[in-house]
Amino acid sequence: MVRKIGVLTSGGDAPGMNAAIRSVTRIALNNGVEVVGVHNGYRGLLEETFEPLTRSSVSDILDRGGTKLGSARLPEFKEPEIQDECIRNLKREGIDALVVIGGDGSYRGALALTHKGINCIGLPGTIDNDIPGTDFTIGFDTALHTCVENVDKLRDTSSSHHRCSIVEVMGNHCGDLALYTAISCGAEMVITPETGYDELEVIERLRYLGEAVRKNHAIVIISEKICDVDALAKKVTAATDFSGRATVLGHIQRGGSPTPTDRMLASRMGEKAVDLLMEGIGGHCVGIIDNEITSMPINEALERPAKSRKALYRLFDRLV
Repeated sequence: MVRKIGVLTSGGDAPGMNAAIRSVTRIALNNGVEVVGVHNGYRGLLEETFEPLTRSSVSDILDRGGTKLGSARLPEFKEPEIQDECIRNLKREGIDALVVIGGDGSYRGALALTHKGINCIGLPGTIDNDIPGTDFTIGFDTALHTCVENVDKLRDTSSSHHRCSIVEVMGNHCGDLALYTAISCGAEMVITPETGYDELEVIERLRYLGEAVRKNHAIVIISEKICDVDALAKKVTAATDFSGRATVLGHIQRGGSPTPTDRMLASRMGEKAVDLLMEGIGGHCVGIIDNEITSMPINEALERPAKSRKALYRLFDRLV
């Protein structure tokens, strides 16, 4: 029987994490279950930075970005001895089960704790949308809105100065943020891990747009960690009719008040997490697939192939 549930956020922060914390807390309390917030992710389990959560302590956080509980890295959590110490700390606090909000690394930690006797449920919290077992992650929609808003502004100034704006967005080896931004903004090119990167092809395409199509501006959306966008912008200036300008949106993508979509998603996922723990289920992760809130074993989710975006890439190509 579950009497006390812990909740923590791990990895990079994402808008909507606070909504998930609020949902887990309110749903659990309404089931007569106590809730404890764990500060600074898995490090908080090791250092016992626990805080009882009440209805009032999660009031007015629904619309806030970031995470009320904070997040921190703990690479040594992979060591069995560290996991055992965290288990002892949880049991000493009387925590029977745990909700972990974060990425796939956080999921692996949750699975390890489940195997050691504390049922854990993972919620997908990251702007990158790179977690298996769900169509969308908490924070992705808000980050997408931030990207679109900023690219729209860049287009205004690019069209005034015959520029090619090369905009780098986050994604961590997943091209979803770049792809969705490119479609939403009417970009001329999108470069992601899925498309691959051919610098000569990029230059030739932009030369064609400037000389043959006579476009007075161009937008190129590129995922992080693919190339040096400043160097690419200089080559665009030298080899095409456009004046190349690079913009790295950076951590601005992680901030801001979550969109209604992310607030709804986080609230629904938080409810599902508590329901699973109340049923005695652990080692699962929650997702949304075909607009239905679902769950599956974490190890099954981690073994699933990456989400296919072929239809969206085809759509982008047909829209250009």
